[in-house]
Amino acid sequence: MNGQASVPGDKSVSHRSLMLSALAVGRSEVRGLLEGEDVLATAAAMRAFGATVNRLDAGHYEVYGIGVGGLMPPSAVIEMGNSGTSTRLLMGLIASHNITVRLAGDASLSGRPMGRVITPLEQVGAVVEACEGKYLPLTITGTADPMPLDYTPPMASAQVKSAVMLAGLNTPGHTIVREKTPTRDHTERMLSAMGADVRVVNEDGYRVVTLVGQPELNPINIHVPGDISSAAFLLAAATMVPGSNVKLLGVGINPLRTGIVGALRAMRANISIENERMLGGEPVADIHVVYSPLQSVSEIPIEPSTMIDEFPVLFCAAATAVGSSAFTGLSELRVKESDRIAVMAKGLLANGVHVEELPDGLVVHGQGGLVPGGSTVQTHLDHRIAMSFAVLGQMAETPITIDDASPIQTSFPNFIELMISLGAGLSLG
Repeated sequence: MNGQASVPGDKSVSHRSLMLSALAVGRSEVRGLLEGEDVLATAAAMRAFGATVNRLDAGHYEVYGIGVGGLMPPSAVIEMGNSGTSTRLLMGLIASHNITVRLAGDASLSGRPMGRVITPLEQVGAVVEACEGKYLPLTITGTADPMPLDYTPPMASAQVKSAVMLAGLNTPGHTIVREKTPTRDHTERMLSAMGADVRVVNEDGYRVVTLVGQPELNPINIHVPGDISSAAFLLAAATMVPGSNVKLLGVGINPLRTGIVGALRAMRANISIENERMLGGEPVADIHVVYSPLQSVSEIPIEPSTMIDEFPVLFCAAATAVGSSAFTGLSELRVKESDRIAVMAKGLLANGVHVEELPDGLVVHGQGGLVPGGSTVQTHLDHRIAMSFAVLGQMAETPITIDDASPIQTSFPNFIELMISLGAGLSLG
């Protein structure tokens, strides 16, 4: 694989740019927006709440906001598709508005628990009627008299933190979130850029985020950086395939998101960060990766929250490394779009890679090069599973088949075309 490329806009930043612009007073512009199905579901939701969201060109949108507290009751059920981020963050917004909203999703999203978000939002004053086990579809009724929270999430979750903060926007007083493990801070950065009073301090071993409620958010021009989570697939492929030399341009390198770079480097990958700069309040750089034989790692020196979505492709990289790699502390992977530990274990085993499934991770016994391949992988409608095995297929003696590539549209619409342009062997059939 050789050449240079730009990956789609960051999904996390894209979601937040639409939501927060819709709560500003006036016109905002967003450039570099990811036009995947998940983000388009957020755009449709904000229109349903009364904001004006217009597409001007590819990845270029204008948003006329309705102000904090201005959400209107939608006239129909809001369909979230496969987007867990949209769903959990929108629940936060709704919680402090006196409206009732019905949220629904596809089969995959309807199997993802919402209890971790419901618990704090009920403390704000929202009423949530969900399917048994706290799954979608659900109905959430926000409160006219929201209570500010001082909340410590029981697990590291940027979505829970952001949902609580978004509820705090239309809540008088101070909303506080205390994180034992820091998570991605795009919400804090963007709110600060729009004029909200957001304070972040380290206190007694916690990262404490405080938001002063009921601000008037200023419209801004947002430049969405390239998505490090999407870049991860190209980075992993280039580290695995002999002779590769790939440069990815304008990728977000938020320090709470770059675990995949550190993890691959721990496995002896040749990755350099070049041309560092700031773009729209987020650190950005070009990432240059040159093939280098990967070595196993018994324990990566990386906090899992900085790369939780990238572990599937890291497992595939480990499958081509020399030696056995152990990855633990990943129980969160069992409640993503699929049970990513079980699905990855099954797919790797089917393609000739010996793995040991743990309650909270995997041990991957690397092949030291090519894997046998030859099997069809069941993706369970999970875009990252599909892309991970497409990457592993570049190092398979016999082609690996993906049962359904359509979920890739949720986060990386031009993944196949971009991989082929860099020299990867992929085909649709």
